[in-house]
Amino acid sequence: MTDLATLLEVGGPVAALGGGAAYARAKHPGVYWSTVGLPVSTVRLLSSYGSVMEACGLAVAPSRWRVLAVKATTRREVRPVPPRRGIIRPTTTGLRVRLRLAPGQEPADVAASAERLRHAWGVHAVYVTTVKPGVVELRLVGFDVLRRVRMPRKLRPDLLRVPVALREDATPFVRDYRTVPHQLTLGATLSGKSMYLRHLVAGLARHPVALVGIDCKRGVELAPFAPRLSALATDPEQAAELLPVLIKEMEDRYDLIKARQGIAPSTPDEEIMPVVLFVDEVAELFLVATKKDEGRRDEMVTQLIRLAQLGRAAGIYLEVCGQRFGAELGKGATMLRAQLTGRVCHRVNDEASAKMALGDIAPEAVSAACAIAPERPGLAVAGDTSGGWSRIRTPYLSLGDAAGACRESAHLVPDLPALKPFRPDVPVRPPVEAPSPVVRPRPVTD
Repeated sequence: MTDLATLLEVGGPVAALGGGAAYARAKHPGVYWSTVGLPVSTVRLLSSYGSVMEACGLAVAPSRWRVLAVKATTRREVRPVPPRRGIIRPTTTGLRVRLRLAPGQEPADVAASAERLRHAWGVHAVYVTTVKPGVVELRLVGFDVLRRVRMPRKLRPDLLRVPVALREDATPFVRDYRTVPHQLTLGATLSGKSMYLRHLVAGLARHPVALVGIDCKRGVELAPFAPRLSALATDPEQAAELLPVLIKEMEDRYDLIKARQGIAPSTPDEEIMPVVLFVDEVAELFLVATKKDEGRRDEMVTQLIRLAQLGRAAGIYLEVCGQRFGAELGKGATMLRAQLTGRVCHRVNDEASAKMALGDIAPEAVSAACAIAPERPGLAVAGDTSGGWSRIRTPYLSLGDAAGACRESAHLVPDLPALKPFRPDVPVRPPVEAPSPVVRPRPVTD
């Protein structure tokens, strides 16, 4: 009985500790990683590094001098030498360690063994990046960072650089308009495409950028951001009037650059300010109900293609969004897609849309986009014409917060005379009256 009581006394705290660790791993993976996962994975890496590298075929035969030195000083067996390991750097989501490759090795050899390294060291994933010739960095991610997205705190939006999502390797996905001027973003209903758009608008709203919107769903998506928009078209008729104005603005900027061979110091900021055009539901610009509308459709598509081809040098950038984008939309769809360097594909309803978004730049990413589950809104596959791609997920941002950011930055709307006719009407919000103080009667004293 005494032994049983002792076991119960000791087992109770141990069971509670195990249950707490399991709960933290399921509900608070970041806390679990910092307290349990990080020490355990570090010990596994340090204790098994040589044997794991040898099992993965990443160890090489030792040099002749090393063989002679080992035989002269000890009698142990001469084993293959693993890549030289640098200092282990812990992070809030995993570990980072640099490896110096042996002569004859390449980063692809290490990347091919990433899945083996993941199982050997007990982490969620292992990613390999090249630092410089002969040196690679292993980024070990301790848990699924896309399950509950938390953006790095030190990251802040910059002019034309907006952090909008988190990559699966725990690095931020930044929408950089200077390196990727135009982008195509696809996603079915409830896939998270609107959340992605909110982050873009809210991030750009805080900087001196002219924001222009075309939302043919009567402005359902972009109307809440009206205080910060320089122009907004809510139907194809308004879009047909707005696009020629943007073309004229682009041509005027080219004339200015040509005349000055650069931009003169006396040029007003409004004439050189970047312009970002958001096109939501691009299919609405392609589809026509009657034959007489085909001419207007062809003209708008041609103008969009011209903006995509020539707008970058004049500081005009495109963000084209839609639920579906395919060649069946009509003439010009494939040509427009070819000018959109960046691609972000959320969950889509058919494989053809995923192929239209990613098939020409990264065919292997198409299957990853088609595998996105409906219960993970915001998850997407991002790529560009360089061939690289990765999974990303956008954190939650309420419509009220995004609209509030636009209201607070309404004073940053530039004065562009050509776009004034398209400036959306913003209803004046009545001032909130402060409650009047309650005046208490003085007590009656004798």
